[in-house]
Parts: sequence; structure tokens; C-alpha cells
Amino acid sequence: MALITGVDFISIQTQDLDRAVAFYGETLGLACSAHRPDRHFAEFENGTVTFNVLDPQAMGICTFQPNTSSVALHVDDVAQARATLEQRGVAFHGDVVDTGVCHMAFFADPDGNALMLHHRYAPRTPQA
Repeated sequence: MALITGVDFISIQTQDLDRAVAFYGETLGLACSAHRPDRHFAEFENGTVTFNVLDPQAMGICTFQPNTSSVALHVDDVAQARATLEQRGVAFHGDVVDTGVCHMAFFADPDGNALMLHHRYAPRTPQA
């Protein structure tokens, strides 16, 4: 039996909880499942993993540091999702990337946390 069976949530640090709540809820359109400004966090659902957005300094955990490793957000069509987010004011870094396996478009939240729109179009092939 496996010791670890999944990922319950990922933490995303912010310096401004209200701004982050607006970005993840309104700009990205994720459903907010918890909003506890008195506890300095909010949670958003994307269908597979909860995003726990928190102010670490207000919580007394650590000093703020943005995540520079992109969180890959699954979309059905990267170009279409990018166009929608650009209309909502999101700035992307470079063009859509085609790796031969997937399409990716890179951007960041208002705190500088790295995010990416991602769509894998090639089938997964198990290693022998």
C-alpha cells in the first residue's frame, strides 16, 4: 500500500490577500471554497487540487517569497484561455510554447508566483 496517495493542496504565498482573492477568484475564475481573512488565507478549487492562498508574514510562518516554479494549470485550449486572460489584464511572458508534447503559456499572479496554462496533446507512453 502506498504511503502517499495524492496531493490535497498547494500553498501560494501572497503579500495582499484581497488582491490575491480577486485574481484567483475573478481573473482566473476559480471557485473559492474558503475565505478567512481573519486567518490570512483563502482556498480555491480547480477540480483536482486546492490552491491555499495565504499571507505567510501575517500568519507568522515566514517572510514572503514567490514561487518561481510554474504551477501548470490545465486548459483545453491554451491560445483561447490565454486570449481570455489577456482580456482580463493578465500579461504573459513570451509566445505560446509547443514542446512537441504540449502547449504552454507562462504568466504570473500579482505577487510574482509563476503560473502556466498547459494542455498536453500527445498521448502518454509508459516507459518499458
